[in-house]
Amino acid sequence: MKLRWERRLDVPKWLLVVAPAAAVLGALLLGAMLMLATGTDPVKVYGVMLKYSFGSKNDLAETGVKMIPLLLCSLGVGMAMRMQLWNVGAEGQFYAGAIAAAWLPLFHPDLPAGIMLPGMFALGLLGGGIWALLAAIPRAYWGIDEVITTLMFNYIAVLGVAYLATGPWQDQNGNRSFPASPLFVETAHLPTFGDTRMHLGLIFGLVAAVILALVLSRTSWGYQIRVIGESPKAAKYAGMQVARNILLVMFLSGGLAGLAGMTEVSGIVHRIQPEFSAGYGFSAIIVAALARGNPLATVLVSFLFGALIVGGFALQTVNMSSKVVLMLQGAILFAVLASDFFVHYRVHFARRPRAIQPVNQSADRKALS
Repeated sequence: MKLRWERRLDVPKWLLVVAPAAAVLGALLLGAMLMLATGTDPVKVYGVMLKYSFGSKNDLAETGVKMIPLLLCSLGVGMAMRMQLWNVGAEGQFYAGAIAAAWLPLFHPDLPAGIMLPGMFALGLLGGGIWALLAAIPRAYWGIDEVITTLMFNYIAVLGVAYLATGPWQDQNGNRSFPASPLFVETAHLPTFGDTRMHLGLIFGLVAAVILALVLSRTSWGYQIRVIGESPKAAKYAGMQVARNILLVMFLSGGLAGLAGMTEVSGIVHRIQPEFSAGYGFSAIIVAALARGNPLATVLVSFLFGALIVGGFALQTVNMSSKVVLMLQGAILFAVLASDFFVHYRVHFARRPRAIQPVNQSADRKALS
């Protein structure tokens, strides 16, 4: 038998669901084995994570709180992914959107809520979008790999927030050991649901997911995005504006991540401070890959990853390391990448042809004579 890999001409729809589900299960099993190897009880670890992520109304609300920035960042990364653009700078765009949105309540605190919140919404969107656009220009016009530019821009934005929080925007009346800007005025706080910390940002994320799903699947622009991603040369031949669409998609991708930064500072932190992100922009890459860029699937995967983050924080309450979450995220990413290979390729077993026996011509002549 001969083993051979064949590219699938038609990928079954059921495989697009089964493959990532099997990848996540495999990653959890791998994580369990690594825990056992280090003397940690995986049943206890997973039990604690489940309990504190889904155990009560408040636990579910906290999972939703973590889901909101994950969802918005993942929608942005997934949108770029549909055009075969790899936006790994959602973390920096998250911080850039937060900086832009925070400027309004810090320097114009007297604005009414009817102007303050829409203004912060627009500034967060613009801040993240422009930050992604700056990294996308070399890709659109000179073909420079966007992975490098978006990655490098992360550090500039993260360090920019640290500079502002410890310098020009630092609260002079606050604790100098924990540098941060002054607290936002009440009109700059996103409304919350009931007595929980879950805020209006959830609606932003859900509405964005529905709009993106419709745009990508039901409009001619969504079709152009797919064509440009599959074959830029064919798209140019068909008269599509490749460079302009790259810039527009990256702007919207970064804008969604910037909006996530706005919801975090307006809904949760209520100020600018260093490292206020729980790595949402980086986790968004895994979420978008697992959801395969599907906006509606991104909603579910973001919720599950939000639970994973909440469960990781809960591990510290029982003297366990929260680094388990980072290990699981890495395992899930590698498992998803491996499953993607099996989605597009299949194993083919072919029988080796039997060797042809040489003909003994001299014996045949004797037999004829």
